[in-house]
Amino acid sequence: MAGGFGVGKTTLVGAVSEIRPLRTEELLSEAGELVDDTGGVDQKTTTTVAMDFGRITIRSGLALYLFGTPGQDRFWFLWDELSQGALGAVVLADTRRLQDCFPAVDYFEHRGIPFVVAVNCFAGARTYGAQDVARALDLEQGTPVVLCDARDKDSGKEVLIRLVEYAGRVHTARLLDAVGPQTGPV
Repeated sequence: MAGGFGVGKTTLVGAVSEIRPLRTEELLSEAGELVDDTGGVDQKTTTTVAMDFGRITIRSGLALYLFGTPGQDRFWFLWDELSQGALGAVVLADTRRLQDCFPAVDYFEHRGIPFVVAVNCFAGARTYGAQDVARALDLEQGTPVVLCDARDKDSGKEVLIRLVEYAGRVHTARLLDAVGPQTGPV
């Protein structure tokens, strides 16, 4: 889970995790006020300083591990560690501050990690359709955009289902491209 500061990454991990999530939240500090843009999230009092971690068991022997990244620029060095080996990602977006998710979109596009954009529908935010968000973010064609409520377990699960389906298609296509056309007896 990646995205801008205060977009709901910790909330989403907590909503869908079957285990009590590991959270590394700390109170916002006066020192942080000088470097963190809290515009639009004035009620926020804590921030993730390392990661969030949760888990969902899909079936026996198969689990989906959830890592939530910190949203501030000063913690981006952690993203490489958290995304190592990732088969896919969720970029959480807030339409009130859509520009805050551009770095996450760029990050996953440049690394070839399939991702979905999940628009967290905050109360009072203008509602945009998935195509409008995809166009505003200049997403590659086919990149899924899902509207969600990060507080709602079922909504969060739907985001993860879309991610697993999409990442599966992308990885299968890459595998088939790598193998090349098969020729043999007809």
